[in-house]
Amino acid sequence: MTLRFEVHPDNPQPRLLKQAAELLRGGDVLAVPTDSSYALVCRLDDKAAAEQLRRLRGIDDKHLLTLLCRDLSELANYARVDNRQYRLLKLGTPGPYTFILDATKEVPRRVSHPSRRTIGLRVPDHQVTQDLLAVYGEPLLATTLILPGDDEPLNDVDEIQDRLGKLLPAIIDAGACPMEPTTVLDMTAEDPVLVRQGRGELSRLGL
Repeated sequence: MTLRFEVHPDNPQPRLLKQAAELLRGGDVLAVPTDSSYALVCRLDDKAAAEQLRRLRGIDDKHLLTLLCRDLSELANYARVDNRQYRLLKLGTPGPYTFILDATKEVPRRVSHPSRRTIGLRVPDHQVTQDLLAVYGEPLLATTLILPGDDEPLNDVDEIQDRLGKLLPAIIDAGACPMEPTTVLDMTAEDPVLVRQGRGELSRLGL
């Protein structure tokens, strides 16, 4: 039976987030709300959990996963960022943007792009996600909760529970959140390259 942590979207109960964080530390995959949609998350350094996350999502190891970070100082541990990139990142964080950056050695090779050594990083602008990251104490590996055959992410917690059944150990239920994916920017070239236009406006980044 999937556990359901019903939390306040603006002031989530610390006790429930601590319980969710313990499940993550134990290797479970959870569904959590973000500022773009619900996402599947797990420990960064847990190979079995990452494989289960990919199975639930129906993706292979070529699909780039994302690290959810609390802030830019945390992000810098996992990606190489120059001054030009940092200025742009500062404009878009926290917010509904995913930045593809060159990964540092802190990122396990199995979760970075298999040929390019890149990683998607983002700082979500959602109180529940931010508080969960604070309680957990380190970034989480994440992917948008779009199930195989679907075109849009799941946003209704009842549907998430019904469709994933016993495969998903727990859901952090903060009610509905946006159903539009993040804007994805590849920052590894000289100039940023738009990979996907999503909820984040390019004008906010000065692009």
